[in-house]
Amino acid sequence: VQLQASGGGLVQAGGSLRLSCAVSGRTFSNGNMGWFRQTPGKEREFVAGIRRNGGHTYYADSVKGRFTISRDNAKNMVYLQMDRLKPEDTAVYYCAAKPGGILSALRTRDGYDYWGQGTLVTVSS
Repeated sequence: VQLQASGGGLVQAGGSLRLSCAVSGRTFSNGNMGWFRQTPGKEREFVAGIRRNGGHTYYADSVKGRFTISRDNAKNMVYLQMDRLKPEDTAVYYCAAKPGGILSALRTRDGYDYWGQGTLVTVSS
């Protein structure tokens, strides 16, 4: 499985960005797909996750109500719509996937085997 993230950039606080993740290689019908983010000197943290089948979504408390994760299985795409961005959302964002991943691991890095290259989001105040 290969993941290619795109859509990062510079935006003012209060603005919006939409990240995209193109999934290629092995196709899978169940498991976890998610977005994580990382800033220098900090651990990579969970942002949002979605189940490949069923489409149930899960969010970190820090982004709940502002970010929306979605997927298009037919196009093998996963998206992260980010609204009302804050300077503290500045980070490199990574998309991730695990075919057959279990729900209990969706919020953890262990819940994913494949990672994209990351896309930088910078929110200015």
